[in-house]
Amino acid sequence: MPRIEEIGRELSDTLKGYEADYIEARLEESQSSYITYRGRQLESIGRSASVGGNVRALVKGGWGFVSFNNLDDLPNRVGLAVSQARFASNGGSKLAPVRPFVDNVAAQVKKNPVTIPLAEKKRLLDEYNEVIWQTPGMQTSVIGYGDSSKKVIFASSSGSYIEQQKTGITLRLTALAARNGDVQQVGLSTGSSGDLGEIGGLHRQVQDMSKRAVELLAAPRAKGGEYTVVLDPILAGVFVHEAFGHLSEADHVYENERLREIMVLGKKFGSKDLNIIDTATLPGLRGSYKYDDEGVLAGKAYLIREGELVGRLHSRETAAKMNERPTGNARAIDYRHPPIVRMTNTYIEPKSASFQDIIADIKEGIYAKNWYGGTTSMEMFTFSAGEAYMIRNGKLAEMVRPVTLTGNVFTTLHNIDAIGNDLDMNQGGGCGKAGQMPLPVSDGSPHIRIQHCLVGGR
Repeated sequence: MPRIEEIGRELSDTLKGYEADYIEARLEESQSSYITYRGRQLESIGRSASVGGNVRALVKGGWGFVSFNNLDDLPNRVGLAVSQARFASNGGSKLAPVRPFVDNVAAQVKKNPVTIPLAEKKRLLDEYNEVIWQTPGMQTSVIGYGDSSKKVIFASSSGSYIEQQKTGITLRLTALAARNGDVQQVGLSTGSSGDLGEIGGLHRQVQDMSKRAVELLAAPRAKGGEYTVVLDPILAGVFVHEAFGHLSEADHVYENERLREIMVLGKKFGSKDLNIIDTATLPGLRGSYKYDDEGVLAGKAYLIREGELVGRLHSRETAAKMNERPTGNARAIDYRHPPIVRMTNTYIEPKSASFQDIIADIKEGIYAKNWYGGTTSMEMFTFSAGEAYMIRNGKLAEMVRPVTLTGNVFTTLHNIDAIGNDLDMNQGGGCGKAGQMPLPVSDGSPHIRIQHCLVGGR
């Protein structure tokens, strides 16, 4: 079978020969490996590989989409997508104009993580699992490791031809402690753009994680109510991604009349110190790339600048519908799906305050760290912190059981009155939307302080 690059170049040459307003094709060749543990036992380990692609055609406002898991007979795949688009013509879709590119983008790391022997990765995870089980009081542990390498070829009838190599690693460890029917857990999520070394040397963090799970068994519950709350970079990053970032995806805005009334450009959503950014241009992050899955050059999008809503995230189609510029945020989890509007690396821009500055004048508050998960519904959110500590008279005090934070995202943004100088990006997560998950993303923030935050406790 010819190499995927040869097939891609042949396909690119044929796309202009069809009667359509626009045609694009994506070909993918991917490898991945995985290792999971449950308790002391290795649960699964292995490698997988796949190849496939898709063709998307636009004819008189209607889309046709065809995906396939072999690269034979591609001209007929293109023809099928075009004929489907004709059936859907007069659908009203159009694309904002963009410059075509011809480029070859290498991976950000020198060594493909999938080619590293599974035994070497397993040795590292065995060490982490042993650290967890050295802590008295453990009930069980869960470890999930995954890595991937993907070559993506994008070609379009407008002249783009882009080859991109992408790699990534994720690691999630959870320690669960139990006593007299009470179970507490603490987790650690991390990852990299493909460098295995970046998830090594975590033995101290894993030990601390395990000890905190046991300590939580004896921790009291905070009294529920309204507090001044300080979020660490991990939880603040999850907040900005889940509670605000998804509301900035233009397909959500365009399709929801109520959201269009709320997300009006120029509206004030916070103080002049508040800046929220999404960008795929930061090197070394899992959400980074040079071109999105429509061949659009990645950029840096300010969503909030000096407290004011100034932008949103676009595909070419949503940009055309809303008469705005594409931002390079059209992404697909794999060749089985068309690209949709997605975040990349989303974060609150740091300011000048130190952590001590942020807590110094808090008489009684809560410091919330890490996360279990949460839910959002339009502008309302509920997040569960992974850890929590009381703040008393400007100092950290006793650990308390994990708390839940509930509120309206826009009110909460207005109530952010201090932003730290210690930006940190979390690379352990994956984003889900429209059945496409887990998409590689990063989110982050410095420490932030929020006034009048509703905290659930006893």
